[in-house]
Amino acid sequence: MCVFCKIANGEIPSYKVYEDEEHLAFLDISQATIGHTLVIPKKHYENFFALDEEEAAQLMKVVALVSKKLKAALNFEAFNILNNSGALAGQTVNHVHFHLLPRYTDDGLVMHFAGKKLSDAEFKDLLGKINSK
Repeated sequence: MCVFCKIANGEIPSYKVYEDEEHLAFLDISQATIGHTLVIPKKHYENFFALDEEEAAQLMKVVALVSKKLKAALNFEAFNILNNSGALAGQTVNHVHFHLLPRYTDDGLVMHFAGKKLSDAEFKDLLGKINSK
């Protein structure tokens, strides 16, 4: 059983921010920023791709609810929502989860994405591949 399943089952203690019958939100044990919270479904799904559309929608509703709860309590100006699906993307616990990261001035957390420039032809080719599925 994975660590998040054990947390959801109450076998490992956690600092619960929100809980309903199907979802749990708890403070990350390693606070990247103050208020760093994880949102999970209690049922085990390996990653985001394993969710059906209904469960994904319900999980995102909880992400929105918990985000607003954190904002009201901590009065931050901005935040990041992060999901890593698969080892290549940085997923280290194989149970789908979203990180909610409140952002503060000078919080020290650096998130920067250096993108690749594509030509118009490359964009059209990429769009064709995506829209053909």
